[in-house]
Amino acid sequence: MDALDQQLIAQLRHNARQSVATLAHKLKVSRGTISNRLARLEQDGVIAGYTVQLRPELPNNEIRAWMSIAVSGNETRSVIASLLGEPGVARLHDTNGRWDLLAELRAENLKELSDILERIRLIRSIQTTETSIHLATYRT
Repeated sequence: MDALDQQLIAQLRHNARQSVATLAHKLKVSRGTISNRLARLEQDGVIAGYTVQLRPELPNNEIRAWMSIAVSGNETRSVIASLLGEPGVARLHDTNGRWDLLAELRAENLKELSDILERIRLIRSIQTTETSIHLATYRT
């Protein structure tokens, strides 16, 4: 990826709905150059897709939280299997350092979040957890 590819990706991160003509004008290159670059970035898997991003304060008022999880022994696979079956776990990440796993939790209200936390803490081989509630996002 060269500087033009990086500028193109930066523009798309800001607004993925910009037309090829708008992108070409902003980056001071031809529309053909933008079309070719987009096709190559998509083909190479750099651009995996385009999505809609909602403002956090709009209709979806769900509570999001991050749970760091330490697993005892060599039981990470069984804990992952259990967490993947938990409906409150939106995303699950393997990590290194103090924590073994990082789970993104989603709940409609604090009672539901409390229930999710309780169910997760009852999973065999989870040694300890630490949960932080997501308050705001400043960059995506």
